[in-house]
Amino acid sequence: MSKLPQQFLALWRQLGLNQRVSLALATVAVFATITGLVMWSHRPRMQLLYGRLSQKDAAEVVAAIQAQGVSYEIGAGGQSVYVPADKVYTLRMDLASKGLPNADGIGFEIFDKSNFGVSDFVQHTNYLRAIQGELTRTISQLNGVRAARVMVVMPENKLLLSDNKTRPTASVFVDAGSAGISTESVNSIRFLVANSVEGMKVDDVAVVDSMGNVLSEKLREGDPMLGSASSQIKLRKSMEDYFANKVESMLARVVGPGNAVVRVSADMSTEATTTTQEKYDPEGQVLRSTTTTDESNLANEGKQQNSAVGATANTPNKTTPADGADNAKKTEETRKSQTQSYEISRATTNTTRNPGEVRKLTAAVFLATRTTGTGSNVKPDPRTPEEMKSLRAMVANALGITAAQQEPSVTIQEMAFQGAAFDKVPAMTGSLLDTIRPWVTPFLALAIIVFFLRQLKRTASSSSKVEVLDAEQAALMDRNAPAKLLENGRRAGPAKTAVSPEMLNEMIRQKPDNVSVALREWMTAKQ
Repeated sequence: MSKLPQQFLALWRQLGLNQRVSLALATVAVFATITGLVMWSHRPRMQLLYGRLSQKDAAEVVAAIQAQGVSYEIGAGGQSVYVPADKVYTLRMDLASKGLPNADGIGFEIFDKSNFGVSDFVQHTNYLRAIQGELTRTISQLNGVRAARVMVVMPENKLLLSDNKTRPTASVFVDAGSAGISTESVNSIRFLVANSVEGMKVDDVAVVDSMGNVLSEKLREGDPMLGSASSQIKLRKSMEDYFANKVESMLARVVGPGNAVVRVSADMSTEATTTTQEKYDPEGQVLRSTTTTDESNLANEGKQQNSAVGATANTPNKTTPADGADNAKKTEETRKSQTQSYEISRATTNTTRNPGEVRKLTAAVFLATRTTGTGSNVKPDPRTPEEMKSLRAMVANALGITAAQQEPSVTIQEMAFQGAAFDKVPAMTGSLLDTIRPWVTPFLALAIIVFFLRQLKRTASSSSKVEVLDAEQAALMDRNAPAKLLENGRRAGPAKTAVSPEMLNEMIRQKPDNVSVALREWMTAKQ
């Protein structure tokens, strides 16, 4: 160990100026790299604490973190705050207890403190502030929305006069930056606000961006088909993806993963219909009711005997019957009627069809060409028509297509795929990188040190060659160098040659000026 400095000094003296500079720079680079690796390995892993913060909220969060003495980093133009991963959840709970961040709005926590003697106007105003604050916080969490602000206008309650046409309205201001915001997000904002306020309709919500564009203009009642068309497209896409994944996963077990591509087209009904059908059956008569009526009538027939007129009538007549009966005949009539009512059989059917009914399915399937052999002997092995027919039947049965519709509805084609199969390579996650990071640093440092020592040995060996070549070049500087070298070669015997091609090449590479001078002198001496 004590001889190491002496060896290094001896080596340093043997090196030239360029070699000394290169060795010094290499030493500095090695120590700088090792120092950087050590600092990187001991650096704490930073994780997002809060993102998409306003300047006010970011300042309050940073002030609270600084008060606790925790290291932090600011990113995304001052809108994100990063802290060590082991302190993220602790800081979130601590900041939440302090009401940070407040998202530039006051929610229903405004009613946490009870205030006695508050008027109805103040209560109504606080309620509006709470709704606006909660909506602002929710909309700010949508992708693509940097900041938001919601203004809700509620009609004044009138006791004596009410106007049904007066409804609550809302205006939403969103800051989406230069990227803009999609139509689906605008529609979701309108539905969110409309369903959060009692009596508000979707068309009463206006959405404006930071560029002054009215984003909700195209989604109003003037263009009602846009929202329904978007829903229909989403419904069709989800249905087609479901059937395509169903068939593709089945074929993956047969032809191998990544060797089949399936696309399904679905013809779906987009209208809602209600059908009412009444059907009468004359043959199916049913006795409904029977009504029976009985009538009885008593009648007199013949003439009655005339009485005496005048005084005779007022005096009793011995010949007159005492009971005063007459000679008339009495008759009795009886009538009986019956009425029967029949009901004709009737069937009423109400059918309601909602949008989304699948009318027809068609499928296009691409199969990778089957191959045989390995390496350079790979040859295509096309599938037989019977195999293609059986695969078509499998796809048709999976989609619910009848046998008569298999040929026009399902097409299968075999062809060579470009590139390898679609293998999913798992990406290295942050947790895996954090696990191997402490072990990577020592290995890299050791590899750099070994590489540096090898380069140092090569430099030492090249310096020894330089000494030998300098002696040979000194001999070449003499006019009689060829003779001397030849004489030295004869004395040394066959084991040592005077000037070899390798020696000349090395001399030319080390000091080309000396070699050119020696060659010029040789040519002059020969002349």
